[in-house]
Amino acid sequence: MSAQGGREPDIDTSLFARPSPRAIERVQISFIHLALIAVSATCLFPLWWTFASSLKTQRTVFSDHSLFPSDPQWFNYFEAWEKSDFGIYFVNSIFYTVLVVFGVLALASLAAFALSRLRFPGRQVLYFLLISTMMIPIPGAFVPLYVLLVKLNLVDTRIGYILPQINANIPLGIFLLKTFFDQIPRDLEEQARIDGCNRWQVYWHIALPLARPALATLTIFNVLAVWNEYLLAMLVLSSAKLMPLQRGLMVFQGAHITDYPLLMAGVIITIVPVVICYLVLQRHIIKGITAGAVKG
Repeated sequence: MSAQGGREPDIDTSLFARPSPRAIERVQISFIHLALIAVSATCLFPLWWTFASSLKTQRTVFSDHSLFPSDPQWFNYFEAWEKSDFGIYFVNSIFYTVLVVFGVLALASLAAFALSRLRFPGRQVLYFLLISTMMIPIPGAFVPLYVLLVKLNLVDTRIGYILPQINANIPLGIFLLKTFFDQIPRDLEEQARIDGCNRWQVYWHIALPLARPALATLTIFNVLAVWNEYLLAMLVLSSAKLMPLQRGLMVFQGAHITDYPLLMAGVIITIVPVVICYLVLQRHIIKGITAGAVKG
């Protein structure tokens, strides 16, 4: 056997070379993006199906399974707005949301600034007592709350619906804002005091502007909570002229139980304001959520 005949063939080892870290990172990012796209699709599909159903007729809403009807009924939105005083419910929800958000931001920011900057006996105990109330949901206090509202003659009133929501959302506001205020350097406050600022001026001109991301995050949390509130409205309100949007939506469903396109149109109308609010505050919300993640 010749030496040439016994020689092993050459193998291209480049085929078995280990992929570079950059290639591995690209593959990992691609899988992450695919997973996020899949999760997003599962979240967005019900919303799109609701939108498509709102543009169908009662006859085709169950038979037409297309993602967009060939003959969209845009008039359904006008009809849903006009029927069952839906416009009144919409205005009521905006009114309740604005007042509750303003009340929570004002009271929570003042309390959080005091707990962060003032030194007084029992400060930590008071803080933990306030935070511990976050573990008590509003439905868990419905019985004593209703008894209190009856004694104060606040049942079926706007103030009786607004005050419990402000009270329920203040602990979360204190928790978020105190954490943010604690990160503000004390040297900045001391410099302002040297320049002649009192504590109110430090709070108004320094602490609040720096806390805009946290305030935006707290705003969207409260907007979502108030805008989607239903149980408290069932307990406190009985007059149709005082009902918020979610309670009014259920009345609308009861009045038009078989008219699903109008019901879907009403659902889309309730979603649009929250989406707009998030898009407006998106940049500040991201900053607020990640504010305490990295210190440096």
